[in-house]
Amino acid sequence: MALRSLQRLALVLTTFLTLFAIAATPAAAADKPKFKLAWTIYAGWMPWTYAVDKGIVKKWADKYGIDIEVVQLNDYVESINQYTAGKFDGVTLTNMDALTIPAAGGVDTTVLINGDFSNGNDGVILKGKGKKLADIKGQKVNLVELSVSHYLLARALETVKLKEKDLSVVNTSDADIVAAYKAPGTTAVVPWNPQLSEILNGNGDATLVFDSSKIPGEIIDMTVINTSVLKKSPEFGKAIAGAWFETMSIMSKNDPQGQDARANMGKASGTDLSGYEKQLKTTRMFYTPAEAAAFTESADLVKTMNLVRNFSFDHGLLGQGAKSVDVVGIEFPGGKTLGDKNNIKLRFSPEYMRMAAQGKL
Repeated sequence: MALRSLQRLALVLTTFLTLFAIAATPAAAADKPKFKLAWTIYAGWMPWTYAVDKGIVKKWADKYGIDIEVVQLNDYVESINQYTAGKFDGVTLTNMDALTIPAAGGVDTTVLINGDFSNGNDGVILKGKGKKLADIKGQKVNLVELSVSHYLLARALETVKLKEKDLSVVNTSDADIVAAYKAPGTTAVVPWNPQLSEILNGNGDATLVFDSSKIPGEIIDMTVINTSVLKKSPEFGKAIAGAWFETMSIMSKNDPQGQDARANMGKASGTDLSGYEKQLKTTRMFYTPAEAAAFTESADLVKTMNLVRNFSFDHGLLGQGAKSVDVVGIEFPGGKTLGDKNNIKLRFSPEYMRMAAQGKL
C-alpha cells in the first residue's frame, strides 16, 4: 500500500511538473507576435534573401521575441497591392510607388529604411544598333505602367523635348518584360535590373539610350512598414533595421564572407557573383545606417518628392477625384511637409536608421 501510494504521488508530481513546464514555456509559440514583409527581385533588395537564408532575420526577430516572415513575390506591383490590402505589414518598393499606391490609397506608411537609389539600374532600351533617345518618337514602349519606369521615361523625354503623347505605353509586368522585348513587334522597353542587364547582355540589337544615372537620387528603393503597425510594435521596426544593416555590413566587404553573400544574392536573382556585382555598380547602396539616415535628412529628398508627386498628380495617381497635388501629405525629418498636413500618409523617418548608426538596436 505504501509503495502504491508513493507511486501515485510520484505520478501526480510528474503530471504537475509537466503541466507547469508547458505553462511556463514562453507562451511561446502561440502568443509570439507575427509580422510579414514582402519583397521582389531587384538588385537593391537581394540582401533580404541572404538575411533569411543565413538566419539573420530570425536572429533579430528572436532578440525581440517576435516572428518575422520575409516573403518573396514574383510580381512587384502585386506585392505592393497586397501590402496596401493589409496582407503584409511591410514591403519593399520605390518612393513613387509608396506615394501612389499605399499612401494615395489611404494606408499611412513609414519609410523605415532608404536602402539605395538607382544610379543606372533603370533604363530605356531601343531595339536596333546606334539608336538614340529621340528615335523613340511614335513607338510603343513596354514598361510597368505608372511605376518608376514610367517616371523615368517622362524624365527622359524632357531631355529631347518630347512628351508622352508622342508615343504610346504598353503596360507590361516586370516578370514579362524580358520575353516582351524578344517579341518581333516590340521596339522599346523600360526595365529595371536584373531584367535590364538580361536584355542588354542577351540581345545584340539592344541599345541603352537613357538610364537613371542621369537623374541620381530620384528613384529610391526602400523598405516601408505600415505606420500603425510600427507605432504599436516598434520591435518589428528594430528587428527589420537590425537585420538589414547587419547584412549590409557583411555584403559590403571584400572578404570571403562578403563575396559569399554577394554570390548568394546573385544566384537568387538569376545571375552569378560577377553579374550581381555589375548590377551593384549601377546601384548607389547605403551600406551604413549613417549614410541612409543622412540621405533621408537631406533637403534634396524634399525636392525629389516634389517632382515625383507632380508627375503622379499629372497621371491621376493620387487617388480618385484628387483635385490638387497637395491631396496626400508627405512628412520629412525636421517637421518639413509637402501637401496636406492633415492627411499625412507617407513619412520619411530616419529614426530606426539613426538607432542602427548609434548601436541602439
